[in-house]
Amino acid sequence: MRQENGRNAVMLGASTSEERFAEKRMPKMKSLVLMRAAIPRAHIPLLGTAAWLVLAGIVHAQTADAPTATVVGGGALPRDLSPWGMFMSADIVVKAVIVGLALASVVTWTIWLAKAIEIWRAKRKARAALRALAAATSMAEVGPAASPASEFLAAAADELRLSADTTEKDGLKERIASRLERIEAAFGRRISRATGVLATIGATAPFVGLSGTVWGIMNSFIGISKSHTTNLAVVAPGIAEALLATAFGLAAAIPAVVIYNVFARSITGYRAQLADASAAVLRLVSRDLDRRTVARKPPLRAAAE
Repeated sequence: MRQENGRNAVMLGASTSEERFAEKRMPKMKSLVLMRAAIPRAHIPLLGTAAWLVLAGIVHAQTADAPTATVVGGGALPRDLSPWGMFMSADIVVKAVIVGLALASVVTWTIWLAKAIEIWRAKRKARAALRALAAATSMAEVGPAASPASEFLAAAADELRLSADTTEKDGLKERIASRLERIEAAFGRRISRATGVLATIGATAPFVGLSGTVWGIMNSFIGISKSHTTNLAVVAPGIAEALLATAFGLAAAIPAVVIYNVFARSITGYRAQLADASAAVLRLVSRDLDRRTVARKPPLRAAAE
């Protein structure tokens, strides 16, 4: 009985507290009901639409003001990581290295175009000269010949004219061979011009690109020390600039080395053609000297008498 009386007393106290709380909220609920009754029902959808438009405008403004960079590892990376973007954001030293390597690459391809045409024309003339010299039996039969045969024949004719009062054929041949050798060396030097530039570019461009790489990595470490963080957003730009300089160095060096080797083989073949032309002229000179010697000898009968 005592337990039931206690439960009834607790329930009575709880109901009394709920009634008091309800009495306190009644004025507020009545005010809300009165405000709702004061607003026409036709205006309620319009107010809802206006509220949604205001919320949408706030969200759009926040989205427009927010940065558009990609977030990687808690840090924002630059938006433009293209080669041009990396070049524009690079340090002045890295920019100078890249511009220098780009100019070296332009020089390489310009030399390739000019020298390829020059070597092709020179080898064609040398082949024509060899055909003309091989078809002749004496210097007088050659006639107007293409270079370098014309230079070789002119040098041999000059030496024959200067040595007309001598009778030693071996000395004359040596002097003519010396002249032809000098002409051959001059043609070789002329055809080899500008190939040293290719060798220089091929040998130094990787190291120039490496200097840009070292500078970019130094900038990356400086950025790390200043920001006191190893975030990718701090490290990535300098590393990208460094790799871009290395790429330009390789792009300038590899074609220069390949083109230099191709030209070296072509120039070696051209010099061999010059040597063949020089030897052909010497053979013609030797024949003419032997014929002149035979013509000067008296007949055997006249000599016996």
